[in-house]
Amino acid sequence: MAEVVLDKVNKVYPNGFHAIHDLDLEVADKEFLVLVGPSGCGKSTALRMVAGLEEISGGDLSIGERVVNEVEPKDRDIAMVFQNYALYPHMTVYDNIGFALKLARIPKGEMDTRIREAARILELDEHLDSKPGQLSGGQRQRVAMGRAIVRQPAAVLMDEPLSNLDAKLRVQMRAEIARLQKELGVTTIYVTHDQVEAMTMGDRVAVLKDGYLQQVDSPQDLYDKPMNVFVAAFIGSPSMNLYEGTMAESADGTNLTLGSQTITLHPDLFTKRPGLREYIGKSVVVGIRPEDMEDPAHADHSGEGNHLTSTVTLVESLGAELMVHFQLDARAVDSGDPDAVDDSLSGHAVARFDPRSRIRIGEEIEIAVETEHVHFFDQETRLSIW
Repeated sequence: MAEVVLDKVNKVYPNGFHAIHDLDLEVADKEFLVLVGPSGCGKSTALRMVAGLEEISGGDLSIGERVVNEVEPKDRDIAMVFQNYALYPHMTVYDNIGFALKLARIPKGEMDTRIREAARILELDEHLDSKPGQLSGGQRQRVAMGRAIVRQPAAVLMDEPLSNLDAKLRVQMRAEIARLQKELGVTTIYVTHDQVEAMTMGDRVAVLKDGYLQQVDSPQDLYDKPMNVFVAAFIGSPSMNLYEGTMAESADGTNLTLGSQTITLHPDLFTKRPGLREYIGKSVVVGIRPEDMEDPAHADHSGEGNHLTSTVTLVESLGAELMVHFQLDARAVDSGDPDAVDDSLSGHAVARFDPRSRIRIGEEIEIAVETEHVHFFDQETRLSIW
């Protein structure tokens, strides 16, 4: 196994398009790192440069302390799993898994042992004599993974390997891949556009936008401490609600005004974010996650002064929770995600309510806001205020 290091790596195409800008990443030995971002952000390009399928325009790429910029893909000691499986339809599962070993002229005895061990780990023992066309999508993806891990590479690269599977199978397979990676202890770089997939699988997650690294952190720290508006909105489903707001001091404490409504901020917020004091009286970007807005009848903290009032426009019942849509007359803020739906409804908001809440479309309701968890960003730089 080995660490993978990208040191100010750039990718510029012949037509002048700059796809990757000074990418700095260190993937530790045995780590599972996920690259995530919207379409066209450069995540697959970065992965292909590690694989040697794209030339590096600038910077250095190291695998196991060896700079491999000019090293051929076959000599980089990496294995790659693609979204379309790339299996040989005329070969059995056994032969597909062992194909790379056969090319490497591994002795038959060792090759057989490795193939059967990979098949055991991936629960493919009973399918070794089958052809890919006789397998389900999930089984075919396991074969592709078996072909990668049987080589015992320094690193495994995965490019959206679950995108062709149905929703239920994707959930099952992402758990299996995460378990397998831990069991094998192989350094893994995994590309996906699905932030839920990224959050549930990665030891760390690197968020890219327009070829620039926005933040790399543990999934929970990305969620709790996003560095900017883009990361805050991209990580989390439903997305964080973003508005322009203003803070002001009052006899009751510090108030936050959103459109025509005002709520009182929790005093602990200024202990966690001392930099907020400098923004009192100024316009800021305010971020509120759906789970931090609740039906007052079911909220843990529904003290006076932290309620918003609105009319319900849509209720989505998901069994364990209700997604409640409503409008605020505050000005909505663009997250900068090119894949996001262009919501022309200024001030549209989503809250995650308790499933026992009894609310209906068209009803005027109060929404309790957990103000100690509200996020704040500088309006000009879009950076988080701490």
